[in-house]
Amino acid sequence: MLILQTVKLILLALKLLPKRFTHRNVLFMIYLVTLVTHVMMDEPRFAQPIPNVTVAVGRDANLPCVVEHLGTYKVAWIHIDRQMILTIHRHVISRIPRYSVTYDNSNTWLLHVSQAQQDDRGYYMCQVNTNPMISQVGYLQVVVPPNILDIESTPSSVAVRENQNINMTCRADGFPTPKIIWRREDGQSITVERKKKVMVYDGEVLHLTKVSRNEMGAYLCIATNGVPPSVSKRIILDVEFSPMIWVPNQLVGAPLSTDVTIDCHTEAHPRAIIYWVYNSVMVLPSKKYIIDYNENSYRAHMKLTIKGLSMGDFGNYRCISKNSLGETEGSIRVYEIPLPSTPSKQITHVMEPKETIPAVVSRNETIKVASQPEVLFPMKNDEGYAQRSPNGIPFERKGSLAIGQSFSYTDMPPKEFGVSNDARSSFGVFSLLSLTTSVVQSTLIVLCHQHCESWLLL
Repeated sequence: MLILQTVKLILLALKLLPKRFTHRNVLFMIYLVTLVTHVMMDEPRFAQPIPNVTVAVGRDANLPCVVEHLGTYKVAWIHIDRQMILTIHRHVISRIPRYSVTYDNSNTWLLHVSQAQQDDRGYYMCQVNTNPMISQVGYLQVVVPPNILDIESTPSSVAVRENQNINMTCRADGFPTPKIIWRREDGQSITVERKKKVMVYDGEVLHLTKVSRNEMGAYLCIATNGVPPSVSKRIILDVEFSPMIWVPNQLVGAPLSTDVTIDCHTEAHPRAIIYWVYNSVMVLPSKKYIIDYNENSYRAHMKLTIKGLSMGDFGNYRCISKNSLGETEGSIRVYEIPLPSTPSKQITHVMEPKETIPAVVSRNETIKVASQPEVLFPMKNDEGYAQRSPNGIPFERKGSLAIGQSFSYTDMPPKEFGVSNDARSSFGVFSLLSLTTSVVQSTLIVLCHQHCESWLLL
């Protein structure tokens, strides 16, 4: 435009000038050239474009407009989207106090937007009142970090009965539009879409079908849009079900005067009341009864230790779990285990075997045993049935015992074998010692009484 005006002035001068140049004509031409040069050199122009500026809501923003050779012209700022004149030269026209303008006495006019709001987003024009007008445009982007809308979202705690469905909602606003993801606080997977398991679920609504107690816990709704900070909401899902009890050992035995511990496991939600009952009376903690209770989420483990068992402590103990949805119990029977008794009198006689076994056996030799040891019981005057020992005493063969094993009786020998009560009271435990690494011994244990000469164990 400036060049076109200059050409017009030159053509006009050439038409006005006579064909013969005079001194006055030369001076006129010099004046025209000086005027055109002055006009071309002092015409305002923009030195650089206005940059696009991005600022978070509530922060300050600055838009620069760099004008060269402004001269006596004026600079104005205009908000195009609002169709609002903000400033003219150094004066603020807008009634919004957050707008201001500064000039650095050089060529930069700076528009200040303090505590930018979402309404400040849009195009801004820097205009110079030349004829014709010149202007350039820049864009101010005001971004908003995400914010979760509690009113439109699921409360922080929600309950559902086991095997039912539930939808959990999480909505957020911000600019750009936030993205919603779901995670479990304990790091476990989320079961969605017909038992499909995922670690992260995208979407505002989390739909859970046939909820189980394993899905109970805290869920995190996280909203993010690239503008820090990201925000999250913690929603606790409670899965309600009636109590269930599992008893590891329903029969527990212990001797008198000892301590015994019984335990039971329970699962329930809401939290159950667990206690022990013995003979229709609640068991309370004391020196006699020690109760230990451990709880983890909807699971609980309770132990009862009974100190110094007496005859009155044996019987059935009940572990009872009760909550608002139901009640259940488990039964444990504590019974007495008799202590082993020690014989009052025991006579032991060792007989040498007919074939001795070498004390030391080389690696290539084998051990030979004449016959396998046998447990013998004497018979009462039954010559036809009984066999004779080398000493002439009748006995009955009742089984054999391998070397290295032991044989014992916890009850008295049968009465039909003709042993008197005194003999039965002194009846002991038969045993055979096992083979050692280098020496093999064969021990014969015989208990004798006034009615028999010997007991033989070959």
